[in-house]
Amino acid sequence: MIQITPNDAVMGATVTGIDLGQPLVPEDFADILLALGRHCVLRFPGQLLDAPALRNFSARFGALQTGLVSSEPGVPEVSILSNVKEGGKLIGIPDAGQDWHTDMTYNRIPGFVNVLVAHRVPVRDGVVLGATEFCDTAAAYEGLPEALRQRLDGAIATHDLNKYWEHMRREKGSTRAPLTEAQRAARPPVEHPVFLTHPVTGRRIIYVNPGFTDFIHGMPREESDAVLAQLFDHVMRPEYRYTHRWQQGDLLIWDHLSSWHYAVPDYGPDEARLMKRCQVMADRILDPGFVRQALRPRLAA
Repeated sequence: MIQITPNDAVMGATVTGIDLGQPLVPEDFADILLALGRHCVLRFPGQLLDAPALRNFSARFGALQTGLVSSEPGVPEVSILSNVKEGGKLIGIPDAGQDWHTDMTYNRIPGFVNVLVAHRVPVRDGVVLGATEFCDTAAAYEGLPEALRQRLDGAIATHDLNKYWEHMRREKGSTRAPLTEAQRAARPPVEHPVFLTHPVTGRRIIYVNPGFTDFIHGMPREESDAVLAQLFDHVMRPEYRYTHRWQQGDLLIWDHLSSWHYAVPDYGPDEARLMKRCQVMADRILDPGFVRQALRPRLAA
């Protein structure tokens, strides 16, 4: 039987009593979806799923991202995040130190959840490194001054992959080449509301992030930059933050709609970190019919 134990923090819970390598019955999926909406970050300890099982579990939540830079052989939906080398070559792509962001807000249909399994975690002098930090944008919305909520109610912002890409090249020392015209055409800027309503909980969410949000419509650039900076500073206040310290075998699933995240780069290239991940799109969760059907086993109880 599933047990959900909330963290002693603004967000996060540990889920036990279930084997994610087995198909989920509707009642268990409903429990997980409700817990995800309420707690945003769910830790399932001791769930070292292989790539096919990780793909199958993740696919319950929506369409999976493919066309990844580094993916599991034969399972293109599973990407590898790693600093581990085999034969002198990285077996994945590093993910640490890439600044605060919310994945895939630069897509017309944005991301819903990230499902990440820890196969190897770096440890130094008995201390686990490579934590992932989170900010709760639903709690942050509730803490906004009322005047700012009213001012931005109904506002629209543009999100752009190129903004983040150039930031990494300019300020983070990335050796990546600029996006080509074809790449930029394939990922053009998109628009999303500054505030969203969460499809599971009905809570309001601040849906801008430092990584991809470029500007707010209807404002001069200088004013937009100032308002975004105010929102960013507010979301990052300590009372809205939570740090997950990984253990090998952890499966972590988090809700992109109501969080930001940041991978802490406090380990060296010889301190192994190996994660396998699925990115789930918000195609299903933004459909009210899907949400009603998924939650029916619990809401009707």
